[in-house]
Amino acid sequence: MSAVLDPGRDAVLQKGRWAANRWLVLRRASQFGLLGLFLLGPWAGLWFVKGNLASSMTLGVLPLTDPFVLLQTLAARHWPQASALVGVLVVLLGYAVLGGRVFCSWVCPMNLVTDAAAFTRRRLGLRGSRSPSRNTRLWLLGAVMAVAAITGVVAWEFVNPVTTWHRTLVFGGLAGWLLAGGIFVYDTAVAHHGWCGHVCPQGALYGLIGKASLLRVSAARRSQCNDCGDCLVICPETPVIAPALKGKGSPVILASDCTNCGRCIDVCSRDVFRFTTRFDQRSPS
Repeated sequence: MSAVLDPGRDAVLQKGRWAANRWLVLRRASQFGLLGLFLLGPWAGLWFVKGNLASSMTLGVLPLTDPFVLLQTLAARHWPQASALVGVLVVLLGYAVLGGRVFCSWVCPMNLVTDAAAFTRRRLGLRGSRSPSRNTRLWLLGAVMAVAAITGVVAWEFVNPVTTWHRTLVFGGLAGWLLAGGIFVYDTAVAHHGWCGHVCPQGALYGLIGKASLLRVSAARRSQCNDCGDCLVICPETPVIAPALKGKGSPVILASDCTNCGRCIDVCSRDVFRFTTRFDQRSPS
């Protein structure tokens, strides 16, 4: 029961509070730091970064473009500017190394909402979950592209929680907060990790992009596992852990659903997990 309510408690006792929360703290610093850079311009007139998570220009020289938005733009039969094409190549190369769904855990502001919902579920002791099929997000990804192709409009961006929340922070209004609140309620009361793991089409695309990425988590010391279950409770994509932790093959988590959030590393009191590369096939000690 303690693992369900407070995963990582033993890790805090064994490793200290910083080591048991290191990757979580760094993720929050990344999420708030990136959001802060985007907001410094409209809020304080300091334009280090212009744009938003869909498309931006850093220091006037580095373009970054969300592949999800670019695909919708192409499906809608609009040819993007050269800077957008350069920006999407930069992003794709980055996620080819780091893993596509690193966006979901280290960049996307909705991760703050879904993590809060998961924490709330644990505290309230909620167990049931009516999650849709994991293929739902792939079907929705296809539907988003089909709508763009049929209408000639990048329609999803009118309701995309990521861009809507950003617009709300810059221009005001309630739309972003209402969408974020809806996701929180859905993940808390209906589907455990439902939005990111089963619904979000943007996360689905990043999962496809990261299938062959270099950076991976490995259960390199799985022989030291004491079956406490903390990693399974805290992981937003629980099915990715078992093959590496309990299987007889590679200890590396190769599933594209893994977000490389590092929480399994944090909460494990036996230091079973670590970051490595997909080529690190060393057997656990």
